[in-house]
Amino acid sequence: MAKEIILYNLAPHVTDEDYAKYVRDKKGPFFNGLAGVKKFTLVKITRSQKGEIPYRYVGIVDIENEAEWGQSASSPAFGEFIKEWTAKVADFHILSGEEVY
Repeated sequence: MAKEIILYNLAPHVTDEDYAKYVRDKKGPFFNGLAGVKKFTLVKITRSQKGEIPYRYVGIVDIENEAEWGQSASSPAFGEFIKEWTAKVADFHILSGEEVY
């Protein structure tokens, strides 16, 4: 299964509590409603074996249909979501991959 992994930190003006509410009310339902998406998961990183945490949040998009996901990701609604989301985050990095196990 294809995956998109989004690594990021929150912008300085956004609290963890406000962001959690945003994800519950808006981001999570938005992603889970997109064509081609099987499931969206957000993980808040709370500790690291090395002590340093370069990214506090990891979003994982399980993609069940890559063609549909591509259409969803290029839609006007997704563009509006990205504008809203990028105002809430900093230092983001988006990776794409394939589930091995």
